[in-house]
Amino acid sequence: MTAKIRLYVDHPLSEGQAVALTRDQAHYLFGVMRQTTGGLVLLFNGQNGEWRARIAEAGKRGGTLICETRTKPLQAPPDLWVLFAPIKKARTDFIVEKATEMGAARILPIHSAFTNSDRIRQDRLQAHAIEAAEQCGGTYVPEVTALQKLDQVLANWPTERHLMFCDEAEAGTTRRLDSAVPGSWAILIGPEGGFSETERTRLGALPQTHVVSLGPRILRADTAVVAALTIWQMQLGDWT
Repeated sequence: MTAKIRLYVDHPLSEGQAVALTRDQAHYLFGVMRQTTGGLVLLFNGQNGEWRARIAEAGKRGGTLICETRTKPLQAPPDLWVLFAPIKKARTDFIVEKATEMGAARILPIHSAFTNSDRIRQDRLQAHAIEAAEQCGGTYVPEVTALQKLDQVLANWPTERHLMFCDEAEAGTTRRLDSAVPGSWAILIGPEGGFSETERTRLGALPQTHVVSLGPRILRADTAVVAALTIWQMQLGDWT
């Protein structure tokens, strides 16, 4: 029997470890996926890799799995943050999902001068990150932080972290990412309205900033996240 269902659990994983399911997980596993006692499930917790577990108890409101064998080691992503301004709900969800699938270590929603949305549901976005990791075979789930003001984030910017500033004003230029600068990085994607001149000036003055063009056309924010992640991963990440 091959395990095809993957679940993220907030529980230590090791050989022989019993793992209790939440009510929602039990409903999904037994009510939706029609699994029964003896079935196999793949578990991960973002720390101990992926484990094959067998269903020991199955109920409507809960259940218990027993870890048998580790099937994957922890595959931690590169030290890469993704900063983005929230947009429409479905597109914000898309950004979180794709950032998770493509190897972001941390996802930071930011509020800039022209950000359209001034609030997010952090718990819902974190759940989207978990679902994305479950579906893409990942063993790590990035933290989705609370919404923060861009100026506050920049005021506390880590001195060792490079910032890939994807400025739509650079569309059509030849400003490219320098692949000779390894280390800790972050990608910054702005809102649909772009960045203000004050923000551009402040970002340009930050020693860690690398201004980058994403090609000859101005991209939608959700498309820009995927494009920027692809460029960074190909040049500095774990796709090389």
